[in-house]
Amino acid sequence: MASNTLQFKTNYAVSSKIEPFYKGGKVQINKDEEYIFCTCGTRVNILEIATGQLTRSIEQDDQEDITSFALSPDDEFLVTASRALVLKQWDWKTGLCTRSWRAIHNTPVASMTFDSTSTLLATGGCDGTIKLWDVLKQYCTHNLKGSAGVVHLVQFHPDSGVLQLFSSSLDCGIRVWDLRSSQCVCVLQSHYSAVTALAFTPDGNTMVSSGRDKICTVWDLKSREVVRTVPVYEAVEAVVLLPEGGHFSQIGVKTKGLHFITAGSKGVLRLWEASSARCLFTQPPPASAPAPSADEDGAEEEWSQRGLTHCLHLPDSARLATVTAEHNILLYQLPSLALQQQFVGYNDEVLDVKFLGKGDSHIVVATNSPQLKVFELASRSCQILYGHTDTVLALDIFKKGSMFASCSKDNTVRVWRMDTESGEVRCLAQGSGHANAVGSISCSRLKESFVVSGSLDYTIKVWDIPEQQGEGEAGEQLLSVRSTEKAHDKDVNSVAVSPNDKLVASGSQDRTVKVWSLTDLVLLGVCRGHRRGVWCVQFSPMDQVLASASADGSVKLWGLQDFSCLKTFEGHDASVLKVIFVSRGSQLLTSGSDGLVKLWTIKTNECVKTLDGHQDKVWGLHANRKDNLTVTGSADSNIMLWQDVSEVELAEEQAKQEDQILKQQELSNLLQEKKFLKALGLAISLDQPHTALRVIKEIRQGRDGDEQLESTVLRLRRDQKESVLRYCAVWNTNGRSCLDAQAVVQVLLKHHTPEDLLQYQGARNILEALIPYTDRHMQRISRLLQASMFLDYMWQKMRVTGQSSVEPQAEDMDTTPVAQAPPVFTIDTSPGQEVEGGGREDEEEEEGETAEESREDSGDVGVVSGKAGEKGMKERGREEPEMADRSASGESSGEEDEGRADGPQTENGIGWSTEAPPLQAGLIR
Repeated sequence: MASNTLQFKTNYAVSSKIEPFYKGGKVQINKDEEYIFCTCGTRVNILEIATGQLTRSIEQDDQEDITSFALSPDDEFLVTASRALVLKQWDWKTGLCTRSWRAIHNTPVASMTFDSTSTLLATGGCDGTIKLWDVLKQYCTHNLKGSAGVVHLVQFHPDSGVLQLFSSSLDCGIRVWDLRSSQCVCVLQSHYSAVTALAFTPDGNTMVSSGRDKICTVWDLKSREVVRTVPVYEAVEAVVLLPEGGHFSQIGVKTKGLHFITAGSKGVLRLWEASSARCLFTQPPPASAPAPSADEDGAEEEWSQRGLTHCLHLPDSARLATVTAEHNILLYQLPSLALQQQFVGYNDEVLDVKFLGKGDSHIVVATNSPQLKVFELASRSCQILYGHTDTVLALDIFKKGSMFASCSKDNTVRVWRMDTESGEVRCLAQGSGHANAVGSISCSRLKESFVVSGSLDYTIKVWDIPEQQGEGEAGEQLLSVRSTEKAHDKDVNSVAVSPNDKLVASGSQDRTVKVWSLTDLVLLGVCRGHRRGVWCVQFSPMDQVLASASADGSVKLWGLQDFSCLKTFEGHDASVLKVIFVSRGSQLLTSGSDGLVKLWTIKTNECVKTLDGHQDKVWGLHANRKDNLTVTGSADSNIMLWQDVSEVELAEEQAKQEDQILKQQELSNLLQEKKFLKALGLAISLDQPHTALRVIKEIRQGRDGDEQLESTVLRLRRDQKESVLRYCAVWNTNGRSCLDAQAVVQVLLKHHTPEDLLQYQGARNILEALIPYTDRHMQRISRLLQASMFLDYMWQKMRVTGQSSVEPQAEDMDTTPVAQAPPVFTIDTSPGQEVEGGGREDEEEEEGETAEESREDSGDVGVVSGKAGEKGMKERGREEPEMADRSASGESSGEEDEGRADGPQTENGIGWSTEAPPLQAGLIR
């Protein structure tokens, strides 16, 4: 029964994040083949291959873009070059910059590489020069000039004893530099376009070069002659030599000799035999990918979408890593070239995102591209789905989670299915019929039987899904249109199907929400009230209400009985783009153009929590079936997974309260057992100044209180003494606790030098706050002392009942004590009580000071400003002349009325009685 109790959500926390980590540039894999290093603007991101998580980002302090980087072959350090013409050496495992120096180049560094010993670093600049650096001794060893234009490729000879460097620039030649003489020994001429990659055999005698002139050249480095020119019929960006002695019969290798793999503009890997210049194997394109363009007009578009820019060999794990022009990194297993993992480096603008798969183990993402991306949440591996020919705008999921539908700017709708065992996704059917882009789609809720689409052609359509979904080739089945209706006067931005599959709601740019009967698309009602276009509509899973989100910044709830507005939620500063129901329909989650996600409680119209994680419009918002995880996708290219932490925070709060109760009980026990040191330490750990004051009062009230207090304070740790000193600044503002504060300060000043005290955190401000109030208390004591002396004088001049009336009157003050007369008043100096006789103004001070005491237990202990103390001192300064006048008046009155039976009231308000001693009526009021 307890498990069925509805628990409102109060907060979400980011559990994981899929963010851009690669936006083009160099890619490198470390020696252990565990991490991928890639550039992303001002950062070098380090991606763990096993989990797909970003483990570290190395960022430039000057916020300049990184133009090139190189990882040493021994994996010890990383060197980066930025547009600020600065080279920095990093310990990439800790993220610390160990050294930086000027690059000396006049323009940014375009290429960079280490030799096999990790001691020499070569940098090629855009100014046509190459510089070599001794990384260990930290100086420039060579300055090689002669290249024409940007040096975009530098590479050392694999044999470190040869001391040769190969470079290429815009003149399409390959320069060979002798590092002993710092001269260019020869220029290898074969290519007619930019040379993109060099690959060497292990013995260093043969080299293969590739270029964008669609040829690969095999060189004999001993004779420096061309051995073979292999036409590959595509612009080649990378070339990798197959290791000798491997078994690669699966991809057509049947003879020994030199074989290499090329990656280029066609987007596929191809295997070549150097001796015969034949292509032995061509990697098949993805099953759903469109056929490559055959005409020259489509070559440029084909390159921008499907081309490969890098190809790296991982010898230990027998894998190949390729990088596409769309910034995707793919890992293939040799020798079969089967796709193992795929990482998406840059998502562009995320337009929609939904949970997918059994147990919501995947998410499907629509970005600003025709391809759909399916991420596995555990490994971050991605599957790219081809099918649409223009940007995909919206997604929706069927109830079971294995099927989903998509709509696109290509005016089509597609239905996809995921294989629950393999995780492979393929297209089941497609439908076309809209005259404009399809901007919204919604799936049936009870059975996987139909989808509803809304288009920019102002219409909504109901599509029936074929029953025999498993037959035929992928994408060959067609969706049939059941009904079509012109729904609005402007673009249809959103459609939603009710939980019982009987109603359809549509929201449009014409500021209206309409509800239709699903069977024949008959209009049932219109909801009017939004001041701008409606971006999203959603049915409640429990109640007969409909939620709509609008560009006017509001969310409205509509009743399906009379289509009236039941509630309005306002809080977003911009358009509300998405709305979903959570907590069994009792709460709402909304996302807006302001980058915020808000959690609302419907019953109270209250915004419970605002989640600020994105920097741009949040287009995608979806909750999983367990309702404990939410995914958001934004135009800032970030995808965030938000975990419901309401129960965790509630449990933590309850545990905290229980811990507080236990500590309070422990504190009481410690006080009872007179264990003051532990009690004071516990009060400080709880950050309860009033409780700490109680402990100090208990110490001072005991036998040898001052010695006990001194021993206790000195045994505290330094951080505890800092807290006690901070508390003293607050205690000193109250007359009832100032003596305790002064006692603690006295101990600290007695046993610590001023230099030591100034090392305490905030000690200077605390001591400055102590001074004015301490001066104020001293003035109060001085006034009490003056009043007591005046009373003593008056008592000496008074006639006591029973004394001889003929006793000679004293002309001067008699300072000898009265032998047998009891004291008129006593000063009670017990802790916690004030001396009676402070005057009316002291009582007013006490009343004002007690207001501060009630705030002590809240832990709001700050540095008290000294302005109040200074103001009090000025007021006391004005009152001192009045006290002097009163004293003078009292003295004359005492002399004139000496010998009278009834003494008159003096100006200071003190009444005196002539009754027989002991005199009890002489207390100061």
